[in-house]
Amino acid sequence: MTPGTGITPSTSGPGDGLVFVACDLAAGAPSAHEQPHDKPERRDIVVNGKRVRTVDIHAHCAVPKALALMGQELGGPGLRADLDMTAEIDLRLKTMDEQGIDVEALSINPNWYRVGDRDLAGQIIELQNQALAEACAANPDRFVAFASVALQFPALAAEQLAAGVRTYGLRGVAVGGNVAGDELADPKFAPFWARAEELGVLVFIHPQADGAPAQLASRFRGNGYLSNVIGNPLETTIALSHLIFEGTLDRYPGLKICAAHAGGFLPSYAGRSDAGGPVRPDLSPGGTHGPINKAPSEYLKQIYYDTMVFRPEGVRHLAAEVGAGQLMVGTDYPYPWTTTAIDLILETPGLSDDEKIAILGGTAARLLGLSPEN
Repeated sequence: MTPGTGITPSTSGPGDGLVFVACDLAAGAPSAHEQPHDKPERRDIVVNGKRVRTVDIHAHCAVPKALALMGQELGGPGLRADLDMTAEIDLRLKTMDEQGIDVEALSINPNWYRVGDRDLAGQIIELQNQALAEACAANPDRFVAFASVALQFPALAAEQLAAGVRTYGLRGVAVGGNVAGDELADPKFAPFWARAEELGVLVFIHPQADGAPAQLASRFRGNGYLSNVIGNPLETTIALSHLIFEGTLDRYPGLKICAAHAGGFLPSYAGRSDAGGPVRPDLSPGGTHGPINKAPSEYLKQIYYDTMVFRPEGVRHLAAEVGAGQLMVGTDYPYPWTTTAIDLILETPGLSDDEKIAILGGTAARLLGLSPEN
């Protein structure tokens, strides 16, 4: 049994436990003739002469047994099936070492919210959370994980979150941008938000294909991969806006939320959110900005964000809007969006050394409860 996890690492064969989703981001698995000395050295990240522990807040994985319960399997660009568990962990660690990522916070992008059978949903979540815990126990210095929950059953989701944290040692929870079309701010999700606040764990919000990408599918046709390039950030923008304007963040002020893809478009257009109420007070009854306690842009400063904006100017602007202390490195591994997430922070103008250290891993380490470095 691994201390601090409450579980024993799995000894099941390839494909039975956690299988990470592969991609074109890194080279394939080492060939049979390669020797251990062929492994690349781990890249150390140094800021002002100090070695910094880096943490990737946005890294995906999948559990084949859970997918099978939904009639799905690994395969294709979304869920690659070309590597088994052992080979994929080797590839993942190799890629992390090359990029200078010390720790990944693993999450499973929810695709089970339309499962209508409560017992089946429970089985899916149990398989996933156990597999995530086993993966972390097998490499405790490299992986932590967000729990999965069946949010379509809010009371059950609250129980699953508590079990994920207390039984399996998971460090937070990953949720989608909507739940089968219902906004996260819907009052029916109160049991989940209350439990998340009570536990004090990070809630990682990631968009899903059946949100804005599907709802605006006809508008996203054509070149440019617009369903993702525009659709995914838009889904996050909508989810956060409802959490703000419907008062969820007022009702649960202790919530710790991290938004994928830098919060979508919201931080870049915060002034328009503030202007909406005064322009149309008839659509914002209850106060200047409706029945919320402060200006919408102020709530942005209590949300956390990954730094997937690809350019130093984007990071500089995000820090200016929400504060550098709210930012954490994200790669979206294994999807090949970026291989330079670390360099992006190192190259961003206007950040102090302390701010860079916080973004690279300090803030995430605190929120995820990582033990202090030796």
